[in-house]
Amino acid sequence: MKIVITDCDHAGIEEELAVAHANGVNLELKQCRTEDDVIAVAAGADALIVQYAPISDHVLQSLPSVRAIGRYGVGVDTVDVEAASRRNVAVCNVPDYGTEDVSDHAIALAVSLSRGIVQFDRRTRAGRHELAPVQPLHRFNTRIFAVVGLGLIGAATARKAKGLGFEVVGYDPALEVGSTTEGDVRVIDLDELYGIADIVSLHVPLNKETHHLIDRAALRKFKNGSLLINTCRGGVVDSSAVVEALRSGKLKGAGLDVFENEPMSADDPLAGLDNAVLTPHVAWYSEESYSELKRRTIENVVEYCAGRAPQNILNADALTGEAVR
Repeated sequence: MKIVITDCDHAGIEEELAVAHANGVNLELKQCRTEDDVIAVAAGADALIVQYAPISDHVLQSLPSVRAIGRYGVGVDTVDVEAASRRNVAVCNVPDYGTEDVSDHAIALAVSLSRGIVQFDRRTRAGRHELAPVQPLHRFNTRIFAVVGLGLIGAATARKAKGLGFEVVGYDPALEVGSTTEGDVRVIDLDELYGIADIVSLHVPLNKETHHLIDRAALRKFKNGSLLINTCRGGVVDSSAVVEALRSGKLKGAGLDVFENEPMSADDPLAGLDNAVLTPHVAWYSEESYSELKRRTIENVVEYCAGRAPQNILNADALTGEAVR
């Protein structure tokens, strides 16, 4: 069995190699950026493991031996899942590896902004000790924390926000408005959520429906002086609209771990805003999640190609053949 890692910016692939060696797999690491790169290096591969490289219908058509694609992470926006399904190619992800880590990071960004931690730190280092530039600050138990997307990570974020004393509400297109989740989160309409939330934390996949979910029109509905947290995908947010809202004061602050263009350039307008707290797409990371992600990504495709049912297949219902049964 041959598996090609199309691209990977991790420090090493020791976990993947251990699984490969244990299963008699020939594993190759490449650093592809384009469709043509992938096609050039993956001829004859039984499976691909991908981080950011584009896996399009053209790629799959050019690589007929590929039976499975493993994606490092939860989202699969760089993979044409519909094309893979048509070609009976399994698409595997690791939907729950970073649940605790990403939700921890979302809470950390929200708390940092809610208490002005980063702004105070910057001013203190510059010899400025005044309170006024960061006012007003409020007790958490007087604030409404809203979660958009109540899947695994969103639900974990809601649970942690409730533990800090916030009143928590949420929205999810799969849940009925007016219902209450198992975690005791009241589900409300998205427009209502924008209007009442002091903090809006985003936990949705990037797709046609969620691209630029937070745009100028949405931000106009936000409560004045609210906070925006994004740890899901950069494309869910219109960056230019958020910059305008931060400059005008419509948003008091934003905590962003993901960006429309990654890595974010040093001259990005967000970098010059004191009320933006920025981290470089690291919400997923802990030593535990890092190891689990790498091991489970390759295990999924190895199991599938060996004719066994892996832990995670995103498009199982669209596939035919013994490997998905």
